[in-house]
Order: sequence, then C-alpha cells, then structure tokens
Amino acid sequence: MSTAPHVVISDVTRVHGSGQTAVTALAGVSLEIHPGELVAVMGPSGSGKSTLLNVAGGLDRPTSGTVTIGGDTLTDLGPRDLAKLRRRRMGFVFQDYNLIPSLTAAENVALPLELDGQRARQARRQARHTLDLMGLMDLSDRYPDQMSGGQQQRVAIARALAMKPKVMLFDEPTSALDPEMINEVLDVMVQLAKEGMTMIVVTHEMGFARKAADRVVFMADGQIVEDATPEEFFTNPKSSRAKDFLSKLLTH
Repeated sequence: MSTAPHVVISDVTRVHGSGQTAVTALAGVSLEIHPGELVAVMGPSGSGKSTLLNVAGGLDRPTSGTVTIGGDTLTDLGPRDLAKLRRRRMGFVFQDYNLIPSLTAAENVALPLELDGQRARQARRQARHTLDLMGLMDLSDRYPDQMSGGQQQRVAIARALAMKPKVMLFDEPTSALDPEMINEVLDVMVQLAKEGMTMIVVTHEMGFARKAADRVVFMADGQIVEDATPEEFFTNPKSSRAKDFLSKLLTH
C-alpha cells in the first residue's frame, strides 16, 4: 500500500445554521485514507457520518479545515473546478440508487460520460464495457423497474465506475438489500479495493464492515471516537459509546 494518503481530511468542522440554531455536524475531524483502503464509517444517527462523506466528496464545504484529494485541496477550488474534479475523479453511490427510471442500465451508465462531453455512441460503448466487466451485460437493455435491488445497486456502482474514479463514496449501499443481494454488492466492492480503489463507506452493517473494511471509523457527536481494524473494533471497542452502539446493533 502506498505510504502517501489519497484522501486527507484535516481538522474539519462543519456548522449548519448560525446563532442559537447552529448545529455542529463535524467538530475538528481529521482522517487520512490511503489508495486501496476501504474505510467503513459507523456510528449512531446524527453522529456526522453523512456530513463527513459529503465533505470528503466536495458535495458540502467545511466551515473550517481542509479536504485534499490526490494532492488537490477541495476548499481551494472554485465551483467549476470542483465540479470537474468530482465528476472525473470521484464516484458516488447512494442508498436509493438514483437511477433514472426512463433510461436503460446502459443509458444510465452512459449518462455521466455524455455529460462530461463524450459522444453518445462512444459513451454507450464504454457503458456496455463497464457493465460487462461487472458481469451485468445481460442487464444492459433493462429498465430499473425490471431489476432487483441488488442489480440496481450494481448498475449504480457501474455508473460511478464508468468515469474511472480514484475514490468511491458509498452512503449505506446495502441498507435496502436482502442478505444475498448484500453479498453481490460486497463482492464487487472488495474486488475494487483489491484493484487499488480508495473507498469510504457509511454503513450500519456489522457483517459488511467485518468482511470488507480495512478500517472502521466510529463517529459520535461529530467526532471520530475510534479508528481501528474491524477485529479490534468489533471484539474490543475502547469507548463506551462504541460499546453501546454495537450492543444495540446486536439486539436488532
């Protein structure tokens, strides 16, 4: 693994609102992630997980602190350059898939390529190639309502991968899937990590984090409370907040 981190989050604070209604979503968070690492971000609702993901992906700007991706500091970029960096070097996969119902799988995957300036024919060819690499070629001409949840999620991953990003950000990618579908998505993500993709995954799935993650980052009250290997975190959590969180997961 490279010694130079690909994602560097330095002393980031994010405050929503102002005055008496101000809410601190992140409070001085620092995190480094290396190429090929899959980091699972866990924590109770409202702990700052999604805000961390949005800040890391340039979808939200920190109130203070810096975010650097591959040597480029996002907070130094203007809107146009930031949009270009997000489009070309980062992939986003959300829990509701965000596939366009009126487009086929191939058309959904091709859309970001076309928006980036590729001709439609070239974009469709690359989209089909990406679907084929992920074992989804037989879904190319299907519409989202003709696919299972696991298939839709894999198409959403293919859409993000078509731009050949260096970093992939996942927000609860398996939350709406049954165990078999979770394994489908998990296998894809593990393979991507092996190929050098840097991934940040917000998840509440213990099994997923145990099997796939290199590290587990546990958040509470807008701060990183623990940063450990899955084995360390799940067998011997150090903080009472983490112990309570895991206890509740086990009883649900």
